[in-house]
Amino acid sequence: MPFLHPDTTDHSRLGGKGAALARLGQLGFDIPEWFAVPSDAAWTREELPRAVDALGTGPFAVRSSGATEDGAGHSFAGQFTSYLDVPAADVARRIADVRGSAKSDAALTYCREHGLPAPEKPAVLVQRMIDARCAGVAFSADPVSGRRGVIVLSAVAGTGEKLVSGEVDGETWRIDRNDEIEVQPDEAQLSAIEALEIAALARRCEVACSRPQDIEWAIDRSGKLWLLQSRPITTLALTCDPGDTLRVWDNSNIAESYGGVTTPLTFSFARRIYESAYREFCKLMSVPHDRIERSDDVFPQMLGLIRGRVYYNLVSWYRVLALLPGFQLNRGFMEQMMGVREPLPDEIVRTIVAENKGSRFADGLALVLTGFGLIRQLTGLRKQIARFQIRLDTALAAPPVPIPRMSGEELVAHYRDLERQLLKKWDAPLVNDFFAMIFYGVLRSLCVKWLGDSSGTLQNELLFDGGDIISAEPPRRIVKMAALAAAHPELSEILANPEIDPRKKLAALAHAPELAAEFEKYLTDFGDRCLEELKLESPTVRDDPASLLLSIGAMAGRPVAASVIPTEITKDHTRQLGPFKRFIFRYVLRQTRERVCSRENLRFERTRLFGRVRAILRTLGQRLAADSLLADAADVFYLEIGEVLAVWEATGTTADLGSLAKQRRAEFTGYEATEAPPDRFETRGPASRYDRFENTRPPVTTESSLIGTGACPGRVTGRVRVVIDPRGARLEPGEILVARQTDPGWVVLFPTAAGLLVERGSLLSHSAIVSRELRLPCIVSLPGITSTLKTGDLIEMDGAAGTVRILEP
Repeated sequence: MPFLHPDTTDHSRLGGKGAALARLGQLGFDIPEWFAVPSDAAWTREELPRAVDALGTGPFAVRSSGATEDGAGHSFAGQFTSYLDVPAADVARRIADVRGSAKSDAALTYCREHGLPAPEKPAVLVQRMIDARCAGVAFSADPVSGRRGVIVLSAVAGTGEKLVSGEVDGETWRIDRNDEIEVQPDEAQLSAIEALEIAALARRCEVACSRPQDIEWAIDRSGKLWLLQSRPITTLALTCDPGDTLRVWDNSNIAESYGGVTTPLTFSFARRIYESAYREFCKLMSVPHDRIERSDDVFPQMLGLIRGRVYYNLVSWYRVLALLPGFQLNRGFMEQMMGVREPLPDEIVRTIVAENKGSRFADGLALVLTGFGLIRQLTGLRKQIARFQIRLDTALAAPPVPIPRMSGEELVAHYRDLERQLLKKWDAPLVNDFFAMIFYGVLRSLCVKWLGDSSGTLQNELLFDGGDIISAEPPRRIVKMAALAAAHPELSEILANPEIDPRKKLAALAHAPELAAEFEKYLTDFGDRCLEELKLESPTVRDDPASLLLSIGAMAGRPVAASVIPTEITKDHTRQLGPFKRFIFRYVLRQTRERVCSRENLRFERTRLFGRVRAILRTLGQRLAADSLLADAADVFYLEIGEVLAVWEATGTTADLGSLAKQRRAEFTGYEATEAPPDRFETRGPASRYDRFENTRPPVTTESSLIGTGACPGRVTGRVRVVIDPRGARLEPGEILVARQTDPGWVVLFPTAAGLLVERGSLLSHSAIVSRELRLPCIVSLPGITSTLKTGDLIEMDGAAGTVRILEP
């Protein structure tokens, strides 16, 4: 026979709809008798009537079953013609009509709109019609809301043709996964029992097909339920499930360290460090062991990588903070430190509070234990920092064998040693950061409540004398080198020329020995500092000194011509306070200064550690390329840290690292060319279900972008220069630097800037701390400022009030 029946093993000629019915029929589903006419089938005059007679007396349904129809990617619903109530004598004619519908305007337009080739002639199904009391459709997941746990079914009297075509709406039922009926019509064709039976059928189809299904069903006059067809719900792939976990993504401060697209090697390394470090932090703070265990899933989810960009998973940060006493108070302090302007949704806060609530006794005991832990950590913090510094200096001492000459196994062993000594014991920086957050927040509150400083100006003034912050040293060194270069006009011109190769500039330094010595000393002390310095793929200043050389040349002998009005600093702000309040205020101020200073200095030690890790992993990339496992040594950045180490530790799951790296490089190159997700957005379930993300921050207006957070007081009038990438950038005398964010790699521009305006960041970010140390008027958290202002605009900025005024576009 030229026709195929449900028991055939050759599903390839049945088309999409026929193949699905054949599989489900073989699994025992009740499906009306049918046979398929393959697209290439031809038959004699006797063969078709004989096959039709075998189905019964009729009437029959003659349906299309195209090769791409009812697939997971495209349903082709309604694009091919189908016929119901066809008498036996008209079956042959209707088969021809269905085949011809592949060339219809509707089918061709559908293919064009979805970027598909023109459809081939479909296979055709001939099926016995059910004398239906009622019929309809059912979805095993809600295709509109995306709720995977809800069955949505619709029913009409008789056949379901008018419902499927959209001529009538029918009655709608919604049934959850526990068979609870959420919605049912007042006057229904179906009984509740029948609705539950249809829901169970839809679920069975989903399980059998391994994905949510859109089914058509019918109930005959005897009450028997039949399955007419089943196909995937194609719209769910880009529809989130509102029942999934709500996640809030924010890059407020993390963009300072991981701006733009970040490679898999860097992200996997950072995620690994954050996980181990914050788990260790909770232990240091004497959080009860059982609470840490209950939150075990939180620590690996501190960071997320969305379309190649690193974000804070804010819910995880709040959940870690909730393990400590005073969550409701501390969350505000943490938001200040992280530069988070919008509070967490109440839905998440309620969940976090509830999951950390136990019996009164257990909560009281945990409070006492953690309280003692906090006191112990604070009183011993200076010694802890000193011990950490000794441990770090020991671990980062020059190895017996230089890194470029180490074997692969020696490199991996060196990394594991750093991981054991430092990366998993990052105790002092974390504890110091926590107390910096607490004391900074308390100081701000005291300045407002006791000294009436609602603007935050006084608090920033008080932090001017914060101690020796090492991040302020590079700008001072650059100023010194520029002064030395100014004594050699020809050399200054060479250094200031962006067209001259950096290698020629380095050779020219030999004519100024004192400058050359200072330059080499700078590289020795700060050679690991660079733009995006925590990204392992970033070249360091030692690798690429072009920006440093350009900055030295541009500054050499040039005056600053901006109008800067410094804010006068009063010596003692606490005279108005009583003795007890004065004692408390001075203690908080002293702790804040010390903690903020230590925070920035310990971040420099992190730079040193990351510089060593960067050298190890780059050399491992060279070893992999030498062994022909990678096409290029730089492909190592497109592997994860565990995959790299696994080569020498024999724990990997694939040997074809080259193909893996090539695939990821192509994917991340694509991310470079696409628009970045917003700075803050929310997801439910997998981020891959979103074709775009909704910005949950208030819309930026010209007015809102000109009001930020004053980080260093001082009024400046000058022209602005908007800089997105500081590589090769130079400022004219008196210009105000405008940037999205800054990191230590931007310090080459600070000495020539008259003021600093930053789109992102907080009062504890790098730009705020360094600007205070340099007395450089600065405003942070200016949303959209790099779009609002244009290079050349004349503005007035007030670093105390946090305001910007455009004087002349």
